[in-house]
Amino acid sequence: MCGICGYVSKKRITEDDLRIMNDTMYHRGPDDSGVEIFQGRDGYFVGLAQRRLAILDLSPSGHQPMHSQDGRLSAIFNGEIYNFLELKDELTDYPYKSTCDTEVIIAAYLKWGIDMVDHIHGMFAIALYDREEDAVYLIRDRIGKKPLFYWLDGDGIVFASELKPIMKCPGFKGDIRRQLLPRYLYQQYISAPETIFTDVYKLEAGSVLSFKGGEIKKWKYWDVKDVYREKLKDPVTDYNEAKEGLKDRLKKSVLRRMIADVPLGTFLSGGYDSSLVTAIAQELSDEPVRTFCIGFNVPSYNEAEYAKEIATYLGCNHTEMYISEKEMFDLVSSIPQYYDEPFADNSEIPSMLVSKLAKKDVTVALSGDGGDEFFCGYNVYDNVYQAQLLEFPGAVVNAVGKIPLGSGRLIDRMPFRVKVVAGNRDPETKTQLVSEGYIRASHAFLHGKETLDVPVSAQDYLGTDFNLAANEAPVLYPTETTYGVGNFQARRMLLDMDTYLPEDILVKMDRASMKYSLENRCPIMDTEVMEYSFRIPHKFKYYKGDKKHILKDIACDYIPRELLERPKTGFGVPMDSWLRGPLKEALLDYSSTAFLKKQGIFDADYVSRFINDYIVKGDAGPSTGANFSKITWSFFIFQQWYNYYHML
Repeated sequence: MCGICGYVSKKRITEDDLRIMNDTMYHRGPDDSGVEIFQGRDGYFVGLAQRRLAILDLSPSGHQPMHSQDGRLSAIFNGEIYNFLELKDELTDYPYKSTCDTEVIIAAYLKWGIDMVDHIHGMFAIALYDREEDAVYLIRDRIGKKPLFYWLDGDGIVFASELKPIMKCPGFKGDIRRQLLPRYLYQQYISAPETIFTDVYKLEAGSVLSFKGGEIKKWKYWDVKDVYREKLKDPVTDYNEAKEGLKDRLKKSVLRRMIADVPLGTFLSGGYDSSLVTAIAQELSDEPVRTFCIGFNVPSYNEAEYAKEIATYLGCNHTEMYISEKEMFDLVSSIPQYYDEPFADNSEIPSMLVSKLAKKDVTVALSGDGGDEFFCGYNVYDNVYQAQLLEFPGAVVNAVGKIPLGSGRLIDRMPFRVKVVAGNRDPETKTQLVSEGYIRASHAFLHGKETLDVPVSAQDYLGTDFNLAANEAPVLYPTETTYGVGNFQARRMLLDMDTYLPEDILVKMDRASMKYSLENRCPIMDTEVMEYSFRIPHKFKYYKGDKKHILKDIACDYIPRELLERPKTGFGVPMDSWLRGPLKEALLDYSSTAFLKKQGIFDADYVSRFINDYIVKGDAGPSTGANFSKITWSFFIFQQWYNYYHML
């Protein structure tokens, strides 16, 4: 686990410059660092740098950049290759000098070229410099567990595990990509390939980017929808066979992730996913597994007592710590420092706290991330199931609702849930159920006015009274027909695997854990487990309203059902009370017309009025904007980020 950065450029970026860029990621790799610059062809220079968190082979043999014995290849790498031992047994011709997985990447490339991406499995962001081809390759893992950013700087490219090194690169201007802000305000994150900055991008999950002779090429070597379609052709129709096949793959996945030369434990929240991962780890371990959980003095979302019961039942060495609201609040100011671009999923705060707790005793922690997306676990999947059942009556209500009534329309008088279902007409966004009011507000933050003709798709934006540019991102993702899936739940799961999982959940845990130099590993997102999940019929995942049915069934082979069966909760923070309480003055400063006009990003009059309504009117109702805490929190986090990086 590390942080990497580098460049290919004709511009002069010195070794000192690259070292400064690299050291902005000290938290990602406090154990070692390496910086090297090479002369390429046609006037190009190649710079490679890495900060190392030593997990495998703690000796200097694991130092990066790492070079092949023949001098052809140089590599820097962030992550873990979980099948490196199997590959090492296969690639016996290479003269290994270490026991780390980085050297296996080099051996695999020398054997298969860039097609080696089809052979390596794990979480990774890799940069390779092939002197023979005079080519640089950037590679990101299949589901996007590890981040990789790149800046297109004239005829060159600068890349890094985080945005901080790019921001420190000489010549970087940091122009904000305003057209993404409505989507960010609603979604609370920025999805690949875009970032908050102009000409800076995220390499998409499962992708390779090559730079050779000034030409950039990019392609997908693993794509969720393509793999899903392929695996559907070979379904596992017998439930017991599917259960045993999944269980076997989960065991192998956990075993691979327990390979480390440093102390290892698990995050244990008490939910099904983390409990299953912990149970398998304990079954495979010769000693009690270290487990970590944080608790809250708020019964509605505290799961610590359940986690403790499960840890006791499994025989784990459990550590728990109850967190006060003040301890959570004190972390708000550090969000921009570690998340680099606006990121407003408030569960990042509890995630940082549990990572801090675990780091006291271990360097690697396993988690249950991925279970909800691959096995139908989120509550929203219940909602889209109901929406599909109501599809026809919703269309009828939508048509009738357009009838004028007074100064508005009939649909304006209907209950909120009815309006959401009735307005859900765009085939590209069928599973993204949302009130039109949230879409209007998200755009009005930039454009200062709302409209009853709510645009949803990119095409709809053009010609509306928003007067948006053609390249403005829609608030929702107008991509659902590309999945070719009729089942609303399965379609939404695929959309979440493409967007919410890699760009929110995995970003949250990567930055939260790396803030404390802690490696987070996710067994449920193993390649074999993900691909096998696509072969499992949907009815085994969502059975008579029971979400994650097959995964729960496996968990109950290890843990009594009565210890697991309870309503799903989750991490969160009291956004409303903070924004209307201790953060009120900062929020008012960020939304003052003077600040906003000087900033020149948001519509000053609209935003100032919106925030004032939110603070003063409390829970007055949706028409005032007062209950739009999600958008308000997103706005606050953006302004905090903007202020931290001294943009004004």
